Amino acid sequence: MNAPLPAIARTRPRVAIVGAGPGGLAAAMLLAAAGARVTVFERDDVVGGRTRTVTAPGGYRFDIGPTFFLYPRILREIFASCGADLDAEVELMRLDPQYRLVFEGASPVSVDASPDLARMEAEIAKLSPADARGLRSFMEDNRTKLEAFRPVLERPFGGLSDYLAPEVVNGLRYLRPWASLDQDLRRHFADPRTRLAFGFQSKYLGMSPFRCPSMFTILSFLEYEHGVFHPRGGCGAVSEAMARVAGRLGVEFRFGAKVDRLAFEGRRAAGVEVGGTRHAADAVVVNADFAHAIPGLMPEELRPQWPDAKIAKARYSCSTFMLYLGIEGRLPNLAHHTVLLAEDYERNLRQIESGEIPDNPSVYVQAAAGTDPSLAPEGHSTLYVLVPVPNLREGGDWAAEAQRYRRVALDRLKALGLGDIEPRIRYERMLTPQDWRNEYAVGYGATFNLAHDVRQMLHFRPRNRFGKAQGVYLVGGGTHPGSGLPVIYEGARISTRLLMADLGLQQGVTAGGGHGAAHSALGG
Repeated sequence: MNAPLPAIARTRPRVAIVGAGPGGLAAAMLLAAAGARVTVFERDDVVGGRTRTVTAPGGYRFDIGPTFFLYPRILREIFASCGADLDAEVELMRLDPQYRLVFEGASPVSVDASPDLARMEAEIAKLSPADARGLRSFMEDNRTKLEAFRPVLERPFGGLSDYLAPEVVNGLRYLRPWASLDQDLRRHFADPRTRLAFGFQSKYLGMSPFRCPSMFTILSFLEYEHGVFHPRGGCGAVSEAMARVAGRLGVEFRFGAKVDRLAFEGRRAAGVEVGGTRHAADAVVVNADFAHAIPGLMPEELRPQWPDAKIAKARYSCSTFMLYLGIEGRLPNLAHHTVLLAEDYERNLRQIESGEIPDNPSVYVQAAAGTDPSLAPEGHSTLYVLVPVPNLREGGDWAAEAQRYRRVALDRLKALGLGDIEPRIRYERMLTPQDWRNEYAVGYGATFNLAHDVRQMLHFRPRNRFGKAQGVYLVGGGTHPGSGLPVIYEGARISTRLLMADLGLQQGVTAGGGHGAAHSALGG
């Protein structure tokens, strides 16, 4: 087991953070509030990583990655622990309907997912009147599941002994590793389309509901129990607010500062090296993409549990093919979020898992300017189009495929009543899996990081206190508890608690994030 660092006698220990993504920003806030001198080294010129909003020519604004905010309580607690108020910094607009699901087939059906359970029962009845009766039992079952499993998501896993804690033993019985998410949903819903309505959220992890562990039924539960939110100005507004609070706490941001490697004195982290210059630190928090960054940042002998060969052979999420479109005119009949679910959904997933690019893919579309006019010029709209595709583990020449697949994606929009969209495009940007890898430093182009199967969760995932080195901590989707913004924020709390204990730091303003003070990771 990795022994903790000896307490640092210096009043304000120095912490270097590699990357200003959501996990790095949360860690910077918490550590600065606890009294550390924090410097964030960011390779780009803005904060947020993939959780950023960019302004394109013509005045269109797009989220690059995440497009909605789920379960804000964790971040509210982090802000409060730093003496700030999330809701005073960012306007979070709760959506109803949360999204529209369009099921293709001989008789296409649209379902507007509503947090109003009575209305949602009526929507489910479009698919199956019998399944509508299963909604309340689904909610109650997942309320219990989340309450029991929450302690597992709020603590680090350093080894097998952590599984013996009573609250972990109780929570793990809800993991049901023998059952997939879809199989678990069969206890409530018979129609496969209804199960897909409550299971497609596994795509937030880049996984199939037919392979994703059953515990992740809590993802759709969270949407209905706690809401789906749009931050006014885009999800990047949340990252910018986190950076503002961090700055008020004294965090220093260095942009255009790509960290070449971590510096060590023996097994102990001593800082980071940027452009041949060493920046000393008592501890280092790594928020860079795990598969892309770790092989270059740390020597293998300091991470025997994750040598290069294991990182190369690990299981990764799917990737995504992206179109960001500025459109002349309004899109009045399109929901804020729409998911087009292909009739051959299972075949799509098998194609992705086998490394084959889907020929008739399911598609996610965000048309946010109808809700938030600040995202487009007057009289114009934005479209964010996401198509799940294989990651780069199987190769794939996207330089050759990109234009063909652009045509596929645009043709799929016809099923949403957008057959006339192409002549109205005034701005266009495309991202392929190779672009995710090359432009955004995403390992294998796997936009949702390491897969979340049972063999890559809990202590099998790269640990928050990482490797055999002293003073190296991970945050982000590549460590426990995993991917998704609320989970990444909780992971930052776990990692910073470990770091604070190792350096003898006290918790911040209100001790947010401790097992007693933090009410929940994903609910409650």
